[in-house]
Amino acid sequence: MATKRPQQPLWGHETELALANFPVSGQPLPIEIVHALAAIKADAAIVNRAHATSDEQRTRLTAIHDTATAVEDGAHDEQFQIDIFQTGSGTSTNMNVNEVVAHLAAESCGLAVHPNDDVNASQSSNDTFPTATTIATVLMLRRSVLPAVATLTDSLVAAAQRFADVVKAGRTHLMDAVPLFLGDEFSGYAAQLRESSERIESSLARIGRVPLGGTAVGNGLNAPPDFGGQVIARLAARYGIDLSVAPSRFAAQASRDNLVEASSHLRGLAVALLKIANDIRLMGSGPATGLGELRLPELQAGSSIMPGKVNPVMCEMVTQVCAQVLGNDHTIAFAGSQGAFELNTYQPVIAANIVASMRLLTQACTLFAERCVDGLEADVERCRIHAGSTPALATGLNELLGYDHVSKIVKQAVAQRRPLIDVVLEDGNVDPRTAAVALDPVRVAKGNR
Repeated sequence: MATKRPQQPLWGHETELALANFPVSGQPLPIEIVHALAAIKADAAIVNRAHATSDEQRTRLTAIHDTATAVEDGAHDEQFQIDIFQTGSGTSTNMNVNEVVAHLAAESCGLAVHPNDDVNASQSSNDTFPTATTIATVLMLRRSVLPAVATLTDSLVAAAQRFADVVKAGRTHLMDAVPLFLGDEFSGYAAQLRESSERIESSLARIGRVPLGGTAVGNGLNAPPDFGGQVIARLAARYGIDLSVAPSRFAAQASRDNLVEASSHLRGLAVALLKIANDIRLMGSGPATGLGELRLPELQAGSSIMPGKVNPVMCEMVTQVCAQVLGNDHTIAFAGSQGAFELNTYQPVIAANIVASMRLLTQACTLFAERCVDGLEADVERCRIHAGSTPALATGLNELLGYDHVSKIVKQAVAQRRPLIDVVLEDGNVDPRTAAVALDPVRVAKGNR
């Protein structure tokens, strides 16, 4: 579905052509990219003003700065409707921003303002668009994704504390394993997310390397030598994020390796979330025929035909988000591989997919924490029964009887469907007190602690 055209379009001829050429998905490029492009225009105007040779040009550049800042702040979002699937360099969206800013600046200062000569001065779509996508990515990682992951991590830590003394059966290969504490499982989930955050954090400075100042092919034609560095220094200071001019602007314009890396860390986060959400919904399965170790919050009816049914809806939401993020990452990786000579021409689809992944993961982590993990309750008795009945408890006898002898006891208990303690005592090689200590689920769960 196409976005509704504003009553008073502020764009010009090139934007009109792009709107006519690309009615593909009905989905405009993410507004975060537009805002970042406008930020570049605003600070570029300040840097260019230092090189202005007339009062008239200085007035134009001041107006460009002010109106670009308004666009950056979201005052004119309805003016940016060009489809995701457009010019592979993002030129259409760059021109859209140039034209809107030029129109507004001309109205503001009463002088003619040219979209290319004035707003786009010292720039090219080939260096501004990848820079804008990087800025949007680093900003969203720092301001949205990482705080959301921290929120979910805190929720998992709190759950681990609530469940610290709840002993339950372990499971490996989906089969019985030695008991552990439910809190240990949740502390493991929290650790997964901490490590995902650490990977993102440690890569931010590298991801934030941009080609601004390279103009068309990376050699900086038509830009002052220090232009890119000055603009990026202003943006980095203003946003408080890691941004720097790439060691090779040729490489940074011809490839999008930094965004491929960023997406790989989002994929890693999605993989961790998939494991966590799947574990929780399995532990909450039932109530009569599943594991039933966790009671999940009852958020809505689980069936239109089966009264009283409750489904793990937040877990299902998270796993679907993760599936989408994995697909987005595949698109980004392929698109990142398609740089040809001095430019990658898959940049809008990279930008759209990485922003989509960050939006989804931010919301999924926040909602999963608030509407699922924070409300989880353990069925302590069910967990205790599972822990006390698993044949894997016999592992505690290995040092006393040896692996082979204990294996025979376990197989006999399983085949005869008898309590493990009964078969151990019948075997006669361990006295009752020693057997009780060795087969105590809590002792086993403590391990070597």
